Amino acid sequence: MHQPFTPIIKRVRRPFRRRTKPGTAPGAVFPDPESPAPEIRVFDYGEDQFKELKSVSVDQVRDVVGLHAVTWVDVVGLGDAKVIKQIGELFHIHQLALEDIVNVHQRAKVEVYDGQLFIVARMMSLVEGENEEAPRELDAEQISLIVGENYVVTFQERRGDCLESVRERIRKARGNVRVRGADYLAYALLDAIIDGYFPVLEYFGVELDALEDRLERQPGRATIHRLHQLRSALMIVRRAAWRQRDAINTLLREDVPIITPETHIYLRDCYDHTVQIIDVSDTCRELCADLRDLHFSQINIRQNDVMKVLTIMASIFIPLSFIAGLYGMNFDPSASTWNMPELKSRFGYPAALIVMALTAGGMLLFFRRKGWIGERQK
Repeated sequence: MHQPFTPIIKRVRRPFRRRTKPGTAPGAVFPDPESPAPEIRVFDYGEDQFKELKSVSVDQVRDVVGLHAVTWVDVVGLGDAKVIKQIGELFHIHQLALEDIVNVHQRAKVEVYDGQLFIVARMMSLVEGENEEAPRELDAEQISLIVGENYVVTFQERRGDCLESVRERIRKARGNVRVRGADYLAYALLDAIIDGYFPVLEYFGVELDALEDRLERQPGRATIHRLHQLRSALMIVRRAAWRQRDAINTLLREDVPIITPETHIYLRDCYDHTVQIIDVSDTCRELCADLRDLHFSQINIRQNDVMKVLTIMASIFIPLSFIAGLYGMNFDPSASTWNMPELKSRFGYPAALIVMALTAGGMLLFFRRKGWIGERQK
């Protein structure tokens, strides 16, 4: 049973706006004033210890850092430059990294500073529209990670992410996250971000199946527009995954002291996932192109069928019009024996109709034998 067609997604169009003016000194922090105020949550844990603090201040963060093996400072919202700078001073974050954190149109990348690793990634998610009938929207959000010896600081634009599974693993001590260091936590966060691409691609697959069914049953003008929307969204996913792959490749190939050899093995798995995402997105984009070609082919076939019917009708009426026009020239048979003596014939009118009927029937038979109408004879 086919799934019902649902509206195609549309992208969230957020224009590129760099807050720093041309010529501003490097490292200036000018966040978006429309961004929500920062909300800080802290996960401080070791193998046998765990503490979670919500909605804390920077001073409270200062008191917690270093109590246990690893501290994760999760900052949601980038609307307060003062708080961002205070966190930067607390963890000695480079000014250039702070500038990239608040300018949220960065590409995925990895940069190494003194004793720190700066990672930029992009989270993909589907958000609901304004109402139930509104299409779902693709949202790409920047997340920045500062990885130190015993801490990880994450900055994201707003509430809602794909990291809740990592938080639950820390709370319930599942897996290796509580027994390993900050580099493993950074891997776990990257892995959750990358795995968040797969539900988006699955949704795209459902949309493509629905479009394919609709093309077979009821193609319309809106189909090509929906295919274009879907193909554009897939381009965003592919571009983000491609850059994410390059960033992880940097962690694997370059000598980064913070990343231990044990974590390298897990990062290779992340790399494989990004390659898989790129392959799936490429396949979906090719399917979009195939469906678009199928749509155009169906349009051309329908147009050809219409043109064929019109051409056949015109071809049949051309000789009939000739006969009717020839005998409608009002020649006088009494003036000459060559001036259409058939006009005085008693059976001239039915004879002309019979000739027209035979002409039309003969042409229809000829068209059928050629395979232009009906089934082509073998």
